[in-house]
Amino acid sequence: MQLSKDSEYKTKRKQMRAMAELFAKIDSAEDFIKLFDDVCTYKELEQMALRLNCAYLLKNGGTYTQVMEKVDVSSATLSRVSRCLSHGSGGYEIAIEKYGYTIDE
Repeated sequence: MQLSKDSEYKTKRKQMRAMAELFAKIDSAEDFIKLFDDVCTYKELEQMALRLNCAYLLKNGGTYTQVMEKVDVSSATLSRVSRCLSHGSGGYEIAIEKYGYTIDE
């Protein structure tokens, strides 16, 4: 039996919600790191951290040139982060403003 595109989308969204709810319950950075070490590749984790760093720098007035000097990032990735800051779901802002994400500059 093949799922319709709509049904498949709903199933994937349920799985994403369940994963997000699990993440929200984890109250230890060490536990979170252990889970991410198992779930993600090193490169995936590196890319997520890189994008958060770019978002932080852009939100704090950094220009593309300044961000690219501080972070080893492609212009395509930086453009995507910038687009998400302008037109995304607000996740970067939540991480930076609500939860105090910061980097050592």
